[in-house]
Amino acid sequence: MSIELKLSGHDKDLGGGFMVRRLLPAAERQSVGPFVFFDHFGPLTVEAGANHDVRPHPHIGLATVTYLFDGAMMHRDSVGSVQRIAPGAINWMTAGRGIVHSERAPDDLKDQTYLQHGLQLWAALPQEHEEAEPDFVHTPAADIPAVSVGASDVRVLIGEAFGKISPVKTFSKTVYLDIRLAASEVFDLPALADELAIYPVDGDLQVNGEVVAARTLAVLTPGVVTRLSADAAVRVAVIGGDKLDGHRFIWWNFVSSRKERIVQAGDDWLVQRMGQVAGDAEFIPLPERRP
Repeated sequence: MSIELKLSGHDKDLGGGFMVRRLLPAAERQSVGPFVFFDHFGPLTVEAGANHDVRPHPHIGLATVTYLFDGAMMHRDSVGSVQRIAPGAINWMTAGRGIVHSERAPDDLKDQTYLQHGLQLWAALPQEHEEAEPDFVHTPAADIPAVSVGASDVRVLIGEAFGKISPVKTFSKTVYLDIRLAASEVFDLPALADELAIYPVDGDLQVNGEVVAARTLAVLTPGVVTRLSADAAVRVAVIGGDKLDGHRFIWWNFVSSRKERIVQAGDDWLVQRMGQVAGDAEFIPLPERRP
């Protein structure tokens, strides 16, 4: 067997009908490598005038990793970053000791109808870096290395695979791939890290002959080569890395190895002590139910 666990996730409304499929965290598994959060949003047709903006909100102890297949969003944060997020780019935001950010529709798309589709992950920071300085790094699509493996195409978003190394800097060994698996192709995925999972985005997949349905996160058996195939072309995300250095507590937008740090972050946000996004007076209030 090459599959340890299959996670089907659940649908969650982020507001205004903006639905996501949340695969991590799950009751059966908190993390795969450093990744403790996995949201798949879309494909969603955003109608002209619709408001799916995410108002300013805080994070600690993690890095957000945003990757779009289609669409666009405008990122702004409390360290002064203003960045249009476009398909194919990797956007790594280190929250560390605390950051505030918003994700809104770019001005030029507010009166347009467009397709929005992508993944947002959270990578828990190693304990020694949980209080790192907040930062944001945009790596454009053109800087992401790509390689053909047989008839399939692989983009090495983060980490190292198939002789290519991503320029994205991380705090621990991390793997994140975007594979366009060709129809009827047999694709051997090496054991690139201690923990790995695959996620077929838009079609069913066979993993050593076992079917993994679209939008299912399959955690792989460590240390073995995994053979992938599909009757029709399918897009597959691969995530993983070194095992986390201990359990993480997760509440709202906060991740930490210490419960008391999450409580402190809640207190800080309640009195708006975590920073502001310049020019944006809105914010998402702290949930009434505290940890």
